Amino acid sequence: MNIVPKFKSLIDFLEFLPEEERIIVDVLREIIKENLPANCKEKLSYNVPFFYGKKGICIIWPSTIPRGGIKNGVLLGFWYGCKLKDKDNYLKHGTNKQIFYRIYLSADEIDEKAIVKLLKEAVALDGI
Repeated sequence: MNIVPKFKSLIDFLEFLPEEERIIVDVLREIIKENLPANCKEKLSYNVPFFYGKKGICIIWPSTIPRGGIKNGVLLGFWYGCKLKDKDNYLKHGTNKQIFYRIYLSADEIDEKAIVKLLKEAVALDGI
């Protein structure tokens, strides 16, 4: 098992990932950055990209990074997913009562419209 370093930058994080995970992470980050208000921030937290306004909005967790609870792909988790209406039932409800998520095994599976809809709902919930 590979030892995962504590990443000092987003570049270090991205360079560590296998190519398929890096592509998925890149696509998700672009969608998120394009659709969050300017006063939202991105930081590495728990060694993965975390987006927040007043509180947490969403997190991108590749399976290569330990403690994400997934074996394959990249997880997009909504920090307060339990409070989102998610009318399309796009998100999965795992054992975590708060974070609802979707796991992507390839970039082709990413549904930008569904993610944008959830981001808008999450931003409204955050009260930014």
